[in-house]
Amino acid sequence: MAEEEVSAYQIVREGKENILKIDASSWNYLPSIEDSPVVMANVLDQLIQNPAITKVIFLQRRNYTYDYEQVQLLVEIASLYNHLIKQKKVLSFINFKSEQTIDQSVVSWYNNLQNLLLNLLKMDPIGAYVEVKRLVRAERLREKNEFPGTENFYLKTLVYIHELLEKTKLIDSVKENLAGHAVGSRSIYKNVIRPAITPDFMFTQIMVYPPLNGELLDTYSVDKDTEVNIFRIPGDIKPLYHLNPPEFKLSEDKYGLLDLARSIMAEHKPLKEEFVDPERMRKTFFNVGRDLLMELAQHKNIQIDFEESELLANILVRYTVGFGLIEALLQDKKIQDININSPIGNTSIFIVHEDYGECVTNIIPSEDEGESWATKLRFASGRPLDEANPILDTDLVIPSARARVAAISRPLNPNGLAYALRRHRDKPWTLPLFIKNRMINAQAAGLLSFLVDGARTMLIAGTRSSGKTSLLGSVLVEIMRKYRIISVEDTLELPVDYMRKMGYNIQPMKVRSALTSGGSEISADEGIRASLRMGDSALIVGEIRSKEAQALYEAMRIGALANVVAGTIHGASPYAVFDRVVNDLNVPRTSFKATDIIMVANPIRTPDGLNQVRRVLQIAEVRKQWEEDPLRENGFVDLMVYDTKTDQLKPSQDLINGDSEVLKSIAGNVKEWAGNWNAVWENIMLRAKIKQTLVEYAEKSGIQDLLEAKFVVTSNDKFHQISQDVREDLGYLDSEKIFKDWDFWIKEIIKKKELA
Repeated sequence: MAEEEVSAYQIVREGKENILKIDASSWNYLPSIEDSPVVMANVLDQLIQNPAITKVIFLQRRNYTYDYEQVQLLVEIASLYNHLIKQKKVLSFINFKSEQTIDQSVVSWYNNLQNLLLNLLKMDPIGAYVEVKRLVRAERLREKNEFPGTENFYLKTLVYIHELLEKTKLIDSVKENLAGHAVGSRSIYKNVIRPAITPDFMFTQIMVYPPLNGELLDTYSVDKDTEVNIFRIPGDIKPLYHLNPPEFKLSEDKYGLLDLARSIMAEHKPLKEEFVDPERMRKTFFNVGRDLLMELAQHKNIQIDFEESELLANILVRYTVGFGLIEALLQDKKIQDININSPIGNTSIFIVHEDYGECVTNIIPSEDEGESWATKLRFASGRPLDEANPILDTDLVIPSARARVAAISRPLNPNGLAYALRRHRDKPWTLPLFIKNRMINAQAAGLLSFLVDGARTMLIAGTRSSGKTSLLGSVLVEIMRKYRIISVEDTLELPVDYMRKMGYNIQPMKVRSALTSGGSEISADEGIRASLRMGDSALIVGEIRSKEAQALYEAMRIGALANVVAGTIHGASPYAVFDRVVNDLNVPRTSFKATDIIMVANPIRTPDGLNQVRRVLQIAEVRKQWEEDPLRENGFVDLMVYDTKTDQLKPSQDLINGDSEVLKSIAGNVKEWAGNWNAVWENIMLRAKIKQTLVEYAEKSGIQDLLEAKFVVTSNDKFHQISQDVREDLGYLDSEKIFKDWDFWIKEIIKKKELA
C-alpha cells in the first residue's frame, strides 16, 4: 500500500461513535477487510494506535461501513498484538537456548514467531491461528522424537500464543469451520465480517450480502429491478427482510454518472412552494435528470440505452427530492408499517409485513438522511416540526404508494428524530376483500351494506393498527355514487383520489392536526361545521381526536336521517367509545345518542404469539332510552359478536329475532319492510350472499379484480338497478329473483374477462 493511502484517514466523533474514516478513493482495489490482507493489516495498525474506535468507514465509489460488533473483533486482535509484542519473553532470542538446541534451530524458531506476530497476525489472524496450531503439533512431535523429557521454551511460547488466540471472539466464531482451511484463504472472513455498502450518492447503508446462516422463508419481486428475500435467523425471533434494490446492482461507470448528476442537481435546491405539488416536482426532476444523465454518459463515452437512462433517472429522483430507500420499501405492497427509531444511524429499519409480521430489515438510514426527510415533510405538509412542535402528522405520496407519517423530535424524543409510516393500500379496501381476509364474514358485510344504504351514523373503533381507516374506506365504497360525500381529515388517508376517478362526487377537506398548534390550516371542528354549509352530503371524518367530536355530533344530529355520517375513534369497546366521547371530549350524553352503530376492530394474536390478525370483534347499536350510563341501562345492544372458536362474527339473538331499533328505523322508511322483520333479514342475507359469491367467483376464476373497489362499486350499482327493476316488475323485492339476475350478470362479466 502506498504511503499516501496509509495516511489518508481521520478519526471523527459522531454521537457516541468514534469513527475511523479512510479515504480509499485512489485505491485500485476494493476497500474490503474481509477480502484483502493488506486492508485488514492497515485497519489493525490504526486500531493498535486507537483502540477506542467503534466503526470503520472506507470512502470510495461505494462506501464500506463496518459496525461496532465487527470492529470489536479486530480491536481484540489489535489488543492481543500489543500484548504479545510488549511481552519481551515472546521474541527474546535467549529463551530458546538450551543444551539440546543448535543456533540454526533458534534462528528458525525466531523467524517463525516473528512472521506470526509481526505479519500474519495483522494480515490474517485466522491464518495465524491455523499456522500456530500446526507449529504446535510439529514441535510436539519433534520434541517427542529428539528431545524427550526436556523443557522446550519454543513449544511453551507457541502454546501460549495458541491459547490467547483461541480465546478471541474472532477465532471462537469460526473455529468449528476451520477443517481444511488453508492459510491465506479469505473466504472464511465473510462468515463474520460483512460490511454495509453505500454508493457515494446515497446516505443509507444496506447489508447487501444475505446472511450465511439464514433460512430462506420466502422470495419475491417488488418490480423487475427489486427483489425481496425473507430469512429466519437463528437466535432472533424476528425474520430478516432483505431488500435488494436496483441502485446496488449498477456498474462502477453508472455509479459515477449518478454521483456526478446528483452533485450537479444539488445546486438547485427545491423551493418550499415546489413541495406543494410533489408529483409535478418529481416529474420535472425526472425529465431534467434523465437528460443530464444522457449528456454526461455521452461526454464520458459510457453507453446507456433509453431504458437504463429511465432507471438511473428514477434512482436520481429518489435520492434528491425523494425519500431514498423508504420509497423502495413503500413500493412493496406487503409492507404495512415502517418504523425508524432514534438515534437514526444506529439501528436498522423495522417493518410490519403482511405475511411475516414484525421484521428487521437490512437497511440502516443515516442521521443526515433523517434530517433531510424532516425538511421535506415540513415543506410538503406546511406543518412545523421543531422544539415547540415536536410532533408532525402528515401524509406521504410517492409513485405507486401512499403512507401516513408520524415524526417526533426533541424534546419529546431525547435522541432526535424518529419516524413511523403506515402504508395505505393502493386501492380502497372493500367488504368482499375483508371477507376473503376473514376480518369480517358475509353476514357482517350484508349488515354493513344495509346500514350504509339506511343512512345510519356509525363510529369505527379500535386500537392502533386495528384497521379502522381501512374499514372506513370500505364503508365509503358502499355509498352509492348518486350521493355527494365530504371527507374531513388532518392526514389524508382515505382513498379520495381513487374514488374521484371512479366517478364519485367527493370533496376532501384537510384540517389542522390536533397535535399541532398554529399554522395556516383551519381546525377540525371548523372544517366539520363548514361541511354542513356545503349541501346535503355524506360526512366521513378520518379520526376523532379532540374538540371536533362536538362538531361531529352536531352533524350527526342534523344529518342522521339524510345521509351516512361516519368516523373512526380509538376505543376497545362501545362503552370505551362512550367514555372517550362524553368524558374526555365533552360531548353531552344526549348528543352521544346520535350514534347509531359502533363497530369495534382489534388485532388478535395467534396462539404462537408471533403474529396477529385483524378482526372485527363487535357490531353494536346504541339505543336511545337511557339517561346516565348506557352500559347499566342497556344502551348498547350487540348485533354481531366475535366467536373465538369459529374465528368469525356471530349474529346475536337480538339480531336474529329482529330486536334492533336501528334496523327497524331503516325498515320504517321502506314500504315492503315496515313491520316485516323477515323481509329486512332476507334483504340483509341477500346482500351477504352477493358479497360471498363475489369472493367465491374471484377464487374460482382467478380474477382478483372482482374484489377490488372498481368492480365492487359496479356490482353495488347493478344490485340496486336490478332491485329497482324487480320491484317495478313484481311490485315487491323478490330476493331470489334479484340474486338470480345479478348472478347471470356477473357470470357474463367473468366469461368476457376470461375470453379477453
